Amino acid sequence: MRVCIVYDCLFPWTKGGAERWYRVLADELVRTGHEVTYLTRQQWPDDAPPQVPGVRVIAVSRGGELYDDGGSRLIGPALVFTRGVVCHLVKHRGDYDIVHVCQVPVMTVPAVRLALLGSGVGMGVDWLEVWSWEYWRQYLGPLKGTVAATVQKVAAVMSPLAFPISELTARKLRALGLRGQVHVMPGLVYETVDTPPTLEPPEHPHVVYVGRHIPDKRVAAIPAAVAAARGALPGLTATILGDGPSRDDVLAEVRRLGLDDAVAVPGFVSQDEMDSALRRSTCLLFPSSREGYGLVVVEAAARGTPTVVVAGADNSAAELVVNGVNGVVVESALPEVLAGAVVRVHESEAALRATTAQWFADGADRRSVRSTARMILGHYEIQTRQRGGARHGATGT
Repeated sequence: MRVCIVYDCLFPWTKGGAERWYRVLADELVRTGHEVTYLTRQQWPDDAPPQVPGVRVIAVSRGGELYDDGGSRLIGPALVFTRGVVCHLVKHRGDYDIVHVCQVPVMTVPAVRLALLGSGVGMGVDWLEVWSWEYWRQYLGPLKGTVAATVQKVAAVMSPLAFPISELTARKLRALGLRGQVHVMPGLVYETVDTPPTLEPPEHPHVVYVGRHIPDKRVAAIPAAVAAARGALPGLTATILGDGPSRDDVLAEVRRLGLDDAVAVPGFVSQDEMDSALRRSTCLLFPSSREGYGLVVVEAAARGTPTVVVAGADNSAAELVVNGVNGVVVESALPEVLAGAVVRVHESEAALRATTAQWFADGADRRSVRSTARMILGHYEIQTRQRGGARHGATGT
């Protein structure tokens, strides 16, 4: 098959979970003998184009900043990228059998569908998240948010083959009116952990957070939760990894609560440092209100570390935690509620670490990115054979 992947970021020139996923998908397609083209923005110097083995990388728009100072995606670059994708596909749609599109930026989905009309080219869409109308308006303002929410609905309706990253996202897609096929991705677990999990609890209670510092992640709630838990666990400390627009709020909370000696906020760290932080922690404290998947929950479990998450209408990470098996699910991000969960995990000690490690081991292969790539590839191969059979039947051959 000749497959075209459409996403405006390319790993490692841009780093993130989605970027890593599309590189794995491209690599798996190449490994199994398919031709791969990757449409993206230019994220590299003019004199140093990317060399991705077996993949033809085409920049359909220039690079530049994707986010504003508050961490929100800018509309301008998304529109320019979408226009570039459409121009390319209108000219070259005969070069592909399948176009695989990321739902981000959301206007790309209906644009690609229209560009492929009448071509017989198959199309699939990865849905990493579905946002509510209220959230869109909060994110972009009343007017732009309403327009974006409408485009998202149109994109759902126009997705002939949808690959949501979670059951939560699948339900939201159906509620938006999606009528095409829906196949939930098994997971996006990367094969990076090659050492056994740490089954012994840390000598001193310690919690860790890993992720961006943006309002949805509610990182600023962690210092108060640590302060509340220290009533029962006087030696409790914390490490808050990552960075982002909410970092100043986090640091202000640490100072306000007098936790400078108990809570470290080092920013982004290397993979090895993150691995060490997860292994030596009582739990991953992850109070996010919105997650398309919550990969860090699985990464923590791979190291034997349970997670505390907060249930919510937009939080798929809560789907990954089974109470008392690989962590604790709570109903709010109030400091005393999070603190109570941390104390419960600490009291469970080695037993919870053992069941957490087993939870990961039981589903590691099924949830791997390679497994997901094979699943998607299988659906495309079925589609291609069906279209080929239909064409032969129509011509009598």
